[in-house]
Amino acid sequence: MSHELTRRDAIAALSAVGASVAGCVAPATDGEGTETDRPLTDHDRETLSAAAEVLYPDDVSEIEPFVARYAGGRTADRPEHAEGIVAAVTYLDEYCQAWYEADFAALSPDERDEALRRMGAEKADSDPNGEDTERLRYFVINDLLLALYASPTGGELVGIENPPGHPGGLASYQRGPES
Repeated sequence: MSHELTRRDAIAALSAVGASVAGCVAPATDGEGTETDRPLTDHDRETLSAAAEVLYPDDVSEIEPFVARYAGGRTADRPEHAEGIVAAVTYLDEYCQAWYEADFAALSPDERDEALRRMGAEKADSDPNGEDTERLRYFVINDLLLALYASPTGGELVGIENPPGHPGGLASYQRGPES
């Protein structure tokens, strides 16, 4: 069974983190690949999507548009968050260039997973002011996981059909996950 991420999921995830939904209603580029008013480049969004493909369960689909919408809204009114993402993506690419001679997004999903594990990203503390791997954990890994699991589709994957703040959210918590 495939779990398709939608615009509604991106809006719900942005609402959960208190971010702007502006990134969900307008495309991140003008159709010609030219940057509009979004602080992230196409490369940054491609790298975030490549990371999400490794982090998200295999049966989740429509990852790229979901991540683009979420990242657009998440950074639309938070330039410091965009700067953190850009710095984390730069570090990730530099690391992958040193080990694999390619940017992170150009690697196969297995190589991407290996790269994240090799650098210790799954064990790193999440710290926006920490070392490179800690910032990667904060701005890329944890943010992408938050986006997924704060969405209705992602919540359904872990037995929370309606996260708090969404219709039925409190009831689903009181009831608990179905076994």
